[in-house]
Amino acid sequence: MTTVQPALNHRRREPLSDATLLMLIAIGIFLVMYASAVILMGGAFQKPQQFLDLFNENAALIIIACALTVVMIGGGINISVGGIIGLTCMACTKFLEYSAPQNSVVAVLLTVLLALAIGLAFGLFEGFMVSYLEIQPFIVTLAGMFLARGLTTILSVNPVKVTHEGFQALVKTKLQIPWLGYVAKNGNLISAKLEIGAIVALLVVAAVWLMLRYTKLGRGIYAVGGNRQSALMLGINVKRTSFWSYVISGVLAGLAGLVFLMHKPAANASIAMRSEMDAIAASIIGGTLLTGGVGNVIGTLFGVMILAAIQKIIGLSPLNESWWQDMASGAMLGIFIMLQSVILSRRGKRGKAEASKG
Repeated sequence: MTTVQPALNHRRREPLSDATLLMLIAIGIFLVMYASAVILMGGAFQKPQQFLDLFNENAALIIIACALTVVMIGGGINISVGGIIGLTCMACTKFLEYSAPQNSVVAVLLTVLLALAIGLAFGLFEGFMVSYLEIQPFIVTLAGMFLARGLTTILSVNPVKVTHEGFQALVKTKLQIPWLGYVAKNGNLISAKLEIGAIVALLVVAAVWLMLRYTKLGRGIYAVGGNRQSALMLGINVKRTSFWSYVISGVLAGLAGLVFLMHKPAANASIAMRSEMDAIAASIIGGTLLTGGVGNVIGTLFGVMILAAIQKIIGLSPLNESWWQDMASGAMLGIFIMLQSVILSRRGKRGKAEASKG
């Protein structure tokens, strides 16, 4: 008598998506890198606070990397985010020092609104130029970067420090995590601390992940980045979808400027210089393709963590000059680009083979 196998036994496992596979590779490399630093270098790497400082020190970069991920998945690019951070920091600093009310709550609220308004203005302008006037995104966002840097210099050519008591209170507010702390030599418990900006950055990662995965706009961004003609045939409004991706990117850049200011309450004309390049690198390392259609903000988060870990490892080693950090980051970026190319080419060949068999 023959037995019928349950239908579940005959189900084939669904292969991992390109974005998931590249994300898992980024996570694995970060874990191996950090574990190796803990084992081989010990010292600071063994304290949980050093791990949390990766988030504290790179919160603004995490946010703009998410902004770049959204735009790059949609097949675009935005190199103005660093300039928007600089302009936001300077504008908020000048406002807090010369125009903000003494009431702490109102001053902080107005500062938040100012930062978001600056990012929104750039997002609307760049989104309209790219999506509806169909100008190349690199040119448009390059112009946005120059505009933001120029406005920053007009506001002040000299460094300005935030002394507003209300904002300083926000800067000093940190989430205490006692169970991740350590006992000092005098017997006192030193709690691990997570800054407000780091918490905001993690919330942004969660929000963008949910938007891309579960909303109509998020699915539209993937479709537009994958194939614009196919997206049009599916009834997706390509121009509107692209426009909103730039709006989201601009708002996140403005928020990143505020978070940057919360970590370092001062501004100057060259603040956050080259941060847009770091954000693009982190997105690519995390598995986002420049050609569009593939990406995951969780991978982007670990892309930022990889770059931050490289800087910290080299900074604590004898080779602590800045050019060694740049060389290591560049080498890591090159490795991930080649890895992406190999994985996607193999999958393309496998897809063609399966299609021919079918």
